[in-house]
Amino acid sequence: MLMTREALAALIPHAGTMCLLDGVLSWDETHIRCIARSHRDPDNPLRHAGRLAVLCGVEYASQAMAVHGGLTGGGTRPAAGYLASLRDLACHVERLDDVADDLIIDVENLTGEGSRVIYAFSVTAADRELLSGRAAVVIDAGIADLGAA
Repeated sequence: MLMTREALAALIPHAGTMCLLDGVLSWDETHIRCIARSHRDPDNPLRHAGRLAVLCGVEYASQAMAVHGGLTGGGTRPAAGYLASLRDLACHVERLDDVADDLIIDVENLTGEGSRVIYAFSVTAADRELLSGRAAVVIDAGIADLGAA
C-alpha cells in the first residue's frame, strides 16, 4: 500500500470515522486507486437505519478525488472542492454494507481547467462494479466564481 489511512486523512477535509478510505494502492497524474473497509463498519457515519446505501459510494469516490488532488498538488491538502454534478451514474447494487470484500475506488481525472475538474469514478469489490459515474467538481468555489459559471 502506497499510503495509509493516517497519511491520506491529512489530504481530505474529514476526520475520524468520516475518513472513509483506508489507503492508496496506486496513483499517477490522472488516476488514483484507493481501498476501503469502512463500508462494513456498523458505526459508519453514513449509515441510515443500519444500512449503507450504494449512493454513499459517491462520497468514497469524492474522498479519493480529494486525495488525488492533494497528491498531484505536492502532497498538501487541496483547496475545498464542491461536488457540482453527477452524470452517467450507474448503481448495480442497493447497499454497500452487505458487500463482504474490500471496496476498490478508482478515480480518473478526465479534464480540468482552473477551478473545474471532471472525474470518472467506479467503486468495485472482487472485480464486480457496484457504482460508477462522472463527477464535476468545483475547487475553492466562492460566490464570485459560481456566478461566472
